[in-house]
Amino acid sequence: MNRGDVYSIILPQNAGHEISGKRFAVILQSDAFLPRSVVIIAPTSQSARPIVLRPQIEIGGDVTRVVLDQVRAVSIDRLKDHIGTIEVHEQWAIDDAIRALFGLN
Repeated sequence: MNRGDVYSIILPQNAGHEISGKRFAVILQSDAFLPRSVVIIAPTSQSARPIVLRPQIEIGGDVTRVVLDQVRAVSIDRLKDHIGTIEVHEQWAIDDAIRALFGLN
């Protein structure tokens, strides 16, 4: 498991507009802190509105958005199949959005 890896995941039903259901998760946590029993991920969504906090990536030929405004920690037991790893330019876009989200600019 490494930063930028993509796994399938099933997120439980939550309240309000929180993302749930079967989707992909991008590992955000630094490799220096992996593997752990809990890992920081960002879920993906093909229907999320395009905003700066939702960079676009491609998984298996399909375009999806990394929903950084719904970052969460999950047990590694929730992560299912390893799908692949995002491209370096996609990681840069995610890093830029994380800096904006957390005011690190």
